[in-house]
Amino acid sequence: MAVNDSRESIRMAMETLRVNKLRSGLTILGIVIGVATVISISSLINGVNNRVAEIASQFGTNVLWVFRWNFIGIRPTAEMLARKQLTLDDAAAIAKLPHVVAVDAGRQYNNWELGVGYVAVRYKDKKIQNTILNGSLPTFAAVSNLSFSAGRPFTEDEEFRAADVTVLGHDTAQKLFGTENPIGKQVIIGGDVFTVIGVLDKYKQLFGGGDNPNDNVAIFPMSTFHKIHPEIEDTIIQIKYDKPENKSIVTEEVRMLLRERRRVRTEKNDDFSIFGPDYILSFWSQITEGLVIFMFAVSSVGLMVGGVGVMNIMLVSVTERTREIGVRKAIGATKRNVLIQFTVEAMTLCALGGIVGILLGTVITLAIRYGFSFPASMSTTWTIIAFVVSGMIGLVFGIYPAWKAATLDPIEALRYE
Repeated sequence: MAVNDSRESIRMAMETLRVNKLRSGLTILGIVIGVATVISISSLINGVNNRVAEIASQFGTNVLWVFRWNFIGIRPTAEMLARKQLTLDDAAAIAKLPHVVAVDAGRQYNNWELGVGYVAVRYKDKKIQNTILNGSLPTFAAVSNLSFSAGRPFTEDEEFRAADVTVLGHDTAQKLFGTENPIGKQVIIGGDVFTVIGVLDKYKQLFGGGDNPNDNVAIFPMSTFHKIHPEIEDTIIQIKYDKPENKSIVTEEVRMLLRERRRVRTEKNDDFSIFGPDYILSFWSQITEGLVIFMFAVSSVGLMVGGVGVMNIMLVSVTERTREIGVRKAIGATKRNVLIQFTVEAMTLCALGGIVGILLGTVITLAIRYGFSFPASMSTTWTIIAFVVSGMIGLVFGIYPAWKAATLDPIEALRYE
């Protein structure tokens, strides 16, 4: 009997919502906005996190970088800038360590602050500006997991001879040659002539659209780069080791080797930094923590407003249906039946708001992803959380109106006009 009474209470709650469609829709508007905000912002965060992970994975799971300081997200101090440069001999010494597979040493001629180059590359009557110039060892492609759309990397012999050859980035070659085969063609860089021997594939980008500065590069043998830019001494060493599980061993071996080579005293801190692609993920996670807090702040306002709106409408509904409640109690409905009816009504309202909010958030996510080429991707976890929270809002803000309805005196309720 109790089960049937509960079912009847639920049926009546659903009937009330069906009859008052417009009011129900307006009541859940705050819930819809709050949930849609959660879905939209979490989709942006999730999408960018996935893209950052993809970009980091391009470097491989068994790669380490060594530089005078950790340049990811850090403005160098005067002490860092005064540190001794890493050298090609340091790279050669690291290459002899037991777990090291290959080592590259790189130098770069560019505008560090803007992340673009100073130089224009010319081919016949075509020209591309702001090209970054890189000097590397012949191992650069293997160490950095770079793939070629055409041609090859330079050889040990070309490095030894300081040959006037270059590997171009995807965008550099595309804008200079179009559909023409660039291999073997000669380009002018900084007044010197170089033969194109290779073209790199396009890099993955964090955000869709636009040009990636890393795709507008010209890479030379280190000896050739030193010939055209002898003033550049900043060297970053990139290490590829055998197995990901050997990371800590390799890191410590490199650290001890460099401390010895750089004659760092025992009591002194390292005057260099060793870090890897995982640091990119760690640095980004620190940024997304702030975005998550922002998401909570914005969405909680919408949900709180929605919750207050639900409570207000439910209180009005209790007042409007006082006589109906009296009739129900007079024919045998218990406090529990009335409590269930109004609580279910409030929770259903908020759950519907959650569903509509999820649908709206999905539409916004798709619009951002395909309309603006932004890497938005819905998170199943946050979708479930948003829906559950919307239902809990109905329970929290609907329990008081439901309790008020359940405790009405049936005689007084029947007398209510």
